[in-house]
Amino acid sequence: MIRKRRTRILIKGSSDVPAKLAQEIQDSYEVKKIEESNNGLVMIKAREKAKQSLFYLGEVLITECKVMINGFLGIGMVQGHQPELAHNLAVIDAAYNASLSETDAWTKVLLIEENRINKDSQAFMNKVLKTKVNFDTMNV
Repeated sequence: MIRKRRTRILIKGSSDVPAKLAQEIQDSYEVKKIEESNNGLVMIKAREKAKQSLFYLGEVLITECKVMINGFLGIGMVQGHQPELAHNLAVIDAAYNASLSETDAWTKVLLIEENRINKDSQAFMNKVLKTKVNFDTMNV
């Protein structure tokens, strides 16, 4: 599973999933903290539609953490002040970078969580669409 998809699932899903996966690694391997979870600001880039030019929309608060497992670096970055989640993401990223055997079983867990996220998103969209106004019937 590619990193972008994996990270999206871990951030949007239940906070129990990254905590469980990271704990599994921390129980079996030495996790060395390179950079403690700390806050920072990053610039948000946006594209203007008419001229297709890039501009900076503003800044957003993030929490970032870096760890190392068996010489492999892992980085966790999340929007807002969430130091525990950033640390868990860094541990999971380092585990994947180190190709640890535990990561093979995680694909199934992540796919189940992705299905749950999609169902929740679809249920929310169905609720929103119930309030949608049909302007064609207003002219009758």
